[in-house]
Amino acid sequence: MTHIDPPGGRDGRPAAPSAPTAALARCVSAEPAKFATAHWGRTPLLSRADELPNPAGFTDLLSPADADELLSRRGLRTPFLRIAKDGALLPAARYTGGGGAGAEIGDQVLDERVLELYAGGATLVLQGLHRTWPALIDFTRELGAAVGQPLQVNAYLTPAGSQGFATHYDTHDVFVLQVDGRKHWRIHPPVLPDPLERQPWGGRADEVSATADGAPALDVVLAPGDALYLPRGWLHSAQAQESSSLHLTVGVRALTRYALVEELLALAAEDQRLRATLPFGVDVADPDAIEPELTETVEALRDWLLRADPTAVAARLRQRAWPAARPAPIRPLAQAEALAALDEDSRIAPRPGLRWQLTPVGDKVALRTFDRTLTLPGTCEPAVRALLTGDVTRVGDLPGLDDDTDRVTLARRLLREAVAVPG
Repeated sequence: MTHIDPPGGRDGRPAAPSAPTAALARCVSAEPAKFATAHWGRTPLLSRADELPNPAGFTDLLSPADADELLSRRGLRTPFLRIAKDGALLPAARYTGGGGAGAEIGDQVLDERVLELYAGGATLVLQGLHRTWPALIDFTRELGAAVGQPLQVNAYLTPAGSQGFATHYDTHDVFVLQVDGRKHWRIHPPVLPDPLERQPWGGRADEVSATADGAPALDVVLAPGDALYLPRGWLHSAQAQESSSLHLTVGVRALTRYALVEELLALAAEDQRLRATLPFGVDVADPDAIEPELTETVEALRDWLLRADPTAVAARLRQRAWPAARPAPIRPLAQAEALAALDEDSRIAPRPGLRWQLTPVGDKVALRTFDRTLTLPGTCEPAVRALLTGDVTRVGDLPGLDDDTDRVTLARRLLREAVAVPG
């Protein structure tokens, strides 16, 4: 069974809204169940600031001052910044260079050049903020737990009156969170519903342009604190209004049914009939020559699909999805100190946001996480499960082991492997 750390409420009292639920509520005004059935992957949803639980907005996640901090004092490198003007990305060489003495790299963001381009009407795109900015690291983990999918976060800083990109569509769903300023959004229906990552809008530029000339499905100005959900494929363009604009785009890197097809095909290589060589001398450009081979291949594939093992498919999807959504960061120095001082009275906790599976393997137990598999004695299973489900935090209370020495040894292993953190 797959798990993510639980939200609490175990003592019988009504649980406070979990962090994942609260994170989703900041992005959509609809109740989670209604959002899931009426909007998720289907239709856009506009949520005004006064309909959301935090009408003060999103400056706690990233403010204009925070953006300035990133651009000036954090030593950003490509690709953590992109700059666009007149609908096109600018070469990174126009705003990056050497970092000065002691920084033997040539692609650090140069604030002087960023100023020149931004003052000239260019849009700044801070990328990967779910990995670099603390408030967004935590928020993204919580929102990702709510939607059950990996997320990414970019910030868009657009000068007054400017538009960074022409009408286009994304191949992933997005939550748009307006932080500062006002931005005019024009939304049109898809020219290709539910596009895959391999189906970007550039291949349908003429269709996109023609559709964008028609009446929009949604024509709105987002003000600070407003939020907009867009399913993948919906066309959109946005232009800053009378002042500069800062908004966050939370991209949802959702798995699709096509991902199931890809993993099924990868597993189908186990079938010898599907690995067979085509006949000697066959003319692959001749439909008549290919037809019997195609018929036999389809039959072989159908026979194999009827025997497909959901467990094997799930294992491959886990390897694809789990590494894309990291758990909470750990503090290596503090973790090392906790290891050195660990005893039976120490308190530890599961790493927040950690996905895990605990599976018996003979007389042992396998603990699978996003980046590793730990093999432990089978006697450790009750203790590991109790820790990871939040039922116990004191090392000396770990169940199923003979003495405190075994409990401390197990706790030290889990801390060292970044499965647990100091409590």
